[in-house]
Amino acid sequence: MREKPRRSLRRLLSAVIPALALGLAGLAAAPTAQAQVHPDSRVTQNAKALTSPDRQIFHSTGKAGEKVPTTHLCATAHPGQASCFAQRRTDIKQRLASALAAAAPSGLGPANLHSAYNLPSTGGSGMTVAVVDAYNDPNAASDLATYRSQFGLSACTKANGCFKQVSQTGSTTSLPSNDSGWAGEEALDIDMVSAVCPNCSIILVEANSANDTDLGTAENEAVALGAKVVSNSWGGSEASSQTSEDTSYFKHPGVAITVSAGDEDYGAEYPATSQYVTAVGGTALSTSSNSRGWTESVWKTSSSEGTGSGCSAYDPKPSWQTDTGCSKRMESDVSAVADPATGVAVYDTYGGSGWAVYGGTSASAPIIAGVYALAGTPGSGDYPAKYPYSHTGNLYDVTSGNNGSCSTSYFCTARTGYDGPTGWGTPNGTTAFTAGSTSGNTVSVTNPGSQSTTTGGSVNLQISATDSAGAALTYSASGLPTGLSINSSTGVISGTASTAGTYQVTVTAKDSTGASGSASFSWTVGSSGGTCSSSQLLGNQGFESGNTAWTATSGVITNDSGEAAHGG
Repeated sequence: MREKPRRSLRRLLSAVIPALALGLAGLAAAPTAQAQVHPDSRVTQNAKALTSPDRQIFHSTGKAGEKVPTTHLCATAHPGQASCFAQRRTDIKQRLASALAAAAPSGLGPANLHSAYNLPSTGGSGMTVAVVDAYNDPNAASDLATYRSQFGLSACTKANGCFKQVSQTGSTTSLPSNDSGWAGEEALDIDMVSAVCPNCSIILVEANSANDTDLGTAENEAVALGAKVVSNSWGGSEASSQTSEDTSYFKHPGVAITVSAGDEDYGAEYPATSQYVTAVGGTALSTSSNSRGWTESVWKTSSSEGTGSGCSAYDPKPSWQTDTGCSKRMESDVSAVADPATGVAVYDTYGGSGWAVYGGTSASAPIIAGVYALAGTPGSGDYPAKYPYSHTGNLYDVTSGNNGSCSTSYFCTARTGYDGPTGWGTPNGTTAFTAGSTSGNTVSVTNPGSQSTTTGGSVNLQISATDSAGAALTYSASGLPTGLSINSSTGVISGTASTAGTYQVTVTAKDSTGASGSASFSWTVGSSGGTCSSSQLLGNQGFESGNTAWTATSGVITNDSGEAAHGG
C-alpha cells in the first residue's frame, strides 16, 4: 500500500526535474541572448570593468629597459616569409585560470591600458577589428573567453557573433594547421584588441603559412569580410621585390592597417615600411607620480633587442611624412607599450600554460588597432596612417631613450616631436586617430625651406602658421642647432648658432583645442673659420703698406727699427 505513493513521487520528480533543468538552462542562456538583443548592456558592463578602482591596481613586473628572460614565440623569418614578434616572459610562472583563484594575473590589464592612454570606457560598438596571423590556434575562442571573464569584460564568442575565426579564404571549417608559436601571437593580439576596444567585434584571419603571399591573401580577406581596422604583428627584413606587395595587399583606402615595427632595434622592417600602413613602435610604460600617472621611454633592452625603426631603402615616402633626414618611408608613425619588463597580461593554453606576461611590438600594434576602432570608421578614401600627423598635439610625446646610435640622430633617439623609435608618440585619447580635429580647426605651418648659417652668426627666422578658426597658436621646435630657440608666442627662431653640423628641425604650432600642424626642414651650420681684423693680420701695418718705418715689438726675431719704409 505504501509503494504507490513512492511511485507517484518518482513520477512527479521525473516530470519536474527535466522541466526545472530546462528552466535553468534557459536562465544560463539568457545573458548571451540579452547581449544580442541589448548591445548597450555590453557597453555598460565593459565601462564598469574599465573604470572600477580595484581593476586599476597594477603590480609592476619589472623596470623599464630591464633585461628579463623571454622566449621568442616564432622562428626567424627566411626570405619571402615573416616572423611574429611576440615575446613571453619565462621568469614569471604561467598559471591556468583554475590556479589563479582571486589573484589578478601579472602584467598590464585592460583598465591599466585605458588609464595610461586616456581612452574612453565606451565606444567601438559596431566596429570590427581583424587580426591577421599565420597558422591556427585551436584554443583561441576558449582562451579569449577566459581573458575577458578575468577582467570583467562582456563575452565575445562565436555563438553571440562577436568573435569569428576563419582561414585566409574565409572558411570557418577548413582552418590551417596548428602552430604553438603563432598561437601565442594570436592570443596576444586578440587579447589586446579586447583590452582596448571590448565593444568591438573581432575576426581572426589565419593564413595557411608565414609566407608573404599567404599572409597577404589573409590581409585582403580581412578587408573583404568588412573589417575597417586590421592588425598585423609580424614582418621581416626589407627586399626590393616587396614594393609590389604594397599595392597587392596593403593598399586599402578607408581601412586602418597597423603593423609592428619589429623587435631588433634599429633597422627597417616590412610591411611596417609600406606607405599605406601605420607603423607602430614600442615603449617601456611605467607608473609615475606625475599628473598623467604614467611615464614612457623608448623600449630598448640590449644592443639586439628593442623597438624597431628605420629609413626604408625601397618604399616611397608618403605625402604626410615631412621629416627630411630620410628620403623614403620612415618608421615608426606612433607607438605603445612593448617592453616585456613592463609587459601585458595574456592567456594562452596552446603552446602556453595559461596566464603569462608578454611583450614586443606584437603588443603595440593591436593596441593601436584598438584605438583606431575606438576612434570610429575611417574616411572612405583615406589612408588612416596620416591621421596622427594632423593631431600631433593629441599624443603623449616620448622624449627619452634610444634603440641604437645613428648618424642621423632622430632615426634612433627620442626627441621632442617626431622620431623613429616612437613616431609622434603614444595615444592620449582617440583624437589623433580620427580624420577631424577636436574642434574642426586646421593648423597649417609654412615650411621655410632649408636654412644655413655659420657658427657665431646671429639668427632671426620667423615661422609662419595659420589656424582655420583664427585661434592663437603656441610654437615649439625640436632639433634646433645649439644656441637657437623658438619663441612660443611669436614663432621667431633666434639666437647665435654655436656648433657646426646639419640639424633636422621640426616646428609645431598648436591651438588651445589640440589642433596642430608641423613642418620639417634641414638647417646647416657651417664653421666660420674665424675672422681676423687687419691689426691681427698685420703686425706693422704702416711698414707693410709702405707708409712708415718698422716699429719694434717684443718677441720679434730681429729688431731692424732703422729700416726705412719702402714699397713692395
